Amino acid sequence: MKQFLIIQTAFLGDVILCTPVVSELKRIYPDALIDIVVRKGNESLLQNNPKLNEVFIWNKKQGKYKSLVSIIRQIRKKKYDEVINLQRFTSAGLMCLRAKADSKIGFNKNAFGFIYSKKLQHNIGDGRHEVERNLSTIAHHGARKLIRPELFPSKEDYSSVERWKESNYFCLAPASVWETKKLPFKKWIELIELLKSKGNIYLLGGPDDLDLCTKIKKRFTGNITILAGQLTLLQSAALMKDAEMNFVNDSGPLHLASAMNAPTRAFFCSTIKDFGFGPLAENSKVVEINYDLDCRPCGLHGYHSCPKGHFKCGNDIDIKTSILS
Repeated sequence: MKQFLIIQTAFLGDVILCTPVVSELKRIYPDALIDIVVRKGNESLLQNNPKLNEVFIWNKKQGKYKSLVSIIRQIRKKKYDEVINLQRFTSAGLMCLRAKADSKIGFNKNAFGFIYSKKLQHNIGDGRHEVERNLSTIAHHGARKLIRPELFPSKEDYSSVERWKESNYFCLAPASVWETKKLPFKKWIELIELLKSKGNIYLLGGPDDLDLCTKIKKRFTGNITILAGQLTLLQSAALMKDAEMNFVNDSGPLHLASAMNAPTRAFFCSTIKDFGFGPLAENSKVVEINYDLDCRPCGLHGYHSCPKGHFKCGNDIDIKTSILS
């Protein structure tokens, strides 16, 4: 029986995009035991995943180094056939260094890359999706090149959102940590004007997104409901699954939709699909400006404000395109 450890201690979307590695290892080795390390707050994404054995949780916000030592102690109690480090931060490299394993695999952009039995290139913008880059770490096992990520909402998750599925509805996730990744406020208003006669509108997000959702809702009366901060990640995923359409930024909710194979229109403002983080659902498209802008992309993650001051990559997006495409 093979035992694998996967390390992915980055953000919500990164954890979702590493689930294909879990899925492929389990497909190839049905009896394998697969453990994973994630940062605290992301473990809920992996609830109910029947392909995982144990989830180790690293608390990066409280007692970061004490928690790191604790995680290392836990993983050193096991002997793995292979450790797959999908994260390029030094802390993840240290976990990989201290783990007991016959083989250690990771990307070249890690301070502890010298320990890897197999070191792979991780080049943003090389034409590959991030899932492809992740799956390249287990290509030697016979992994497929690209598959969709997976999440497993429970029966309770589906039941908890059933009351919002009684008629046609659209899910909108208007927020992002990065301002230049957000479709401008006025564009969300324009979008809702086009959608409001077609079904109910649900505004999704976390507790930090409540202010933005409230400002949007204040512009309208009627069938707009704020669910930001009220649903768990898996409940949000369960709701997105059956939406007429999900409208998202280049952010975490995009990957929730991909994992549920839910219809998606993803607004890309300062970032571009070629970075490798686009939607993967069967019915999905990127909506972006229809002309070249010499300052786009301005960075992998975007900024808290447009460096040029005009934010044309967001302001010039044609909202009708997202409805008609």
